[in-house]
Amino acid sequence: MRNSLRFVPDKDRKAVARDLKKVYKAAKREDAKIAFEAFCNDWGQKYPMIVKSWTQHWERLMEMFDYPPKIRRIIYTTNPVEGVHRQLRKVTKTKGAFVSDQALLKLLYLAYKNISSKWRITTQNWGLTLQQLYLLFPDRMPPIEKIADGG
Repeated sequence: MRNSLRFVPDKDRKAVARDLKKVYKAAKREDAKIAFEAFCNDWGQKYPMIVKSWTQHWERLMEMFDYPPKIRRIIYTTNPVEGVHRQLRKVTKTKGAFVSDQALLKLLYLAYKNISSKWRITTQNWGLTLQQLYLLFPDRMPPIEKIADGG
């Protein structure tokens, strides 16, 4: 979305963003394709670079429709990841150099521990999302017993 909006002046930004959201928030692939075709009809002449970018990467973008809606929302919501990156950059940018790679890793580890201790907000209906993640990726998730025991 951010990549697409960099081609758009402020006067059209909200309308273009609204129409692009219809694509990635669609219920299924077919609906996304229809929404994208509508976007192309409305904005394609004015912003051909957006259409070109989405068309070139269409298959990759549509991979998110392989997942249930709850997981899709986590995929396209990058704010938490960006927040962590911003805070890690804040810690490292004031340092000119590090004595070793180990010193950098130690600083990042301590910063991450500090950042993660302040996390309070969870995803709405996290239990349902966690269940879907467990069913989709059983080899990557801890056993359910550990989750239930809080361990």
